[in-house]
Amino acid sequence: MPPATPAAPRVPSAAAPDTGSGHPPVTVRAPEPAEGADMWRLARDSGALDLNTSYAYLLLARDFARTCRVAVVDGEVVGFLLGYRRPEEPSTLFVWQVAVDPAQRGRRLAARLLADAAAGAGFVEASITADNTASQRLFESFAAERGAPLVRSELFAAADFPDAGHETEGLVRIGPLEPIES
Repeated sequence: MPPATPAAPRVPSAAAPDTGSGHPPVTVRAPEPAEGADMWRLARDSGALDLNTSYAYLLLARDFARTCRVAVVDGEVVGFLLGYRRPEEPSTLFVWQVAVDPAQRGRRLAARLLADAAAGAGFVEASITADNTASQRLFESFAAERGAPLVRSELFAAADFPDAGHETEGLVRIGPLEPIES
């Protein structure tokens, strides 16, 4: 198991308004348990994510708040990231889902959520289907901004899933990550 990388400072722009955009400020923070319902609605409305039970989002917001994030604008959750530290490799943040309200896209909220959740991680992993170009670009950009290698492999083949029609989930692994200087 690789040693944990020292904690990186929080991304300073997480709560800053978009300069010159006229948009209200965005706050990126750990979710409150009740915000699991908002995360479930965003996942449902995305049309692209595998929708988990609402109970799963509530539990993740409660039990994994340290590794999950929400983006909040005017008191409303407009984006989320679900992640957890891998038990066998605690320096690795596994990103399960990321969603942003369509009305908020173009503000780099997914990148801000990822940067904040990944603070202090030595590696970041995510599973992504080949046709999910938005997620592919998000993780490629994250790796490039940090000068970190991105390695692709297969995580689960389509045949591994008991429900028909699920695509192969590719794994991206980014790291080792160096702390970002503010």
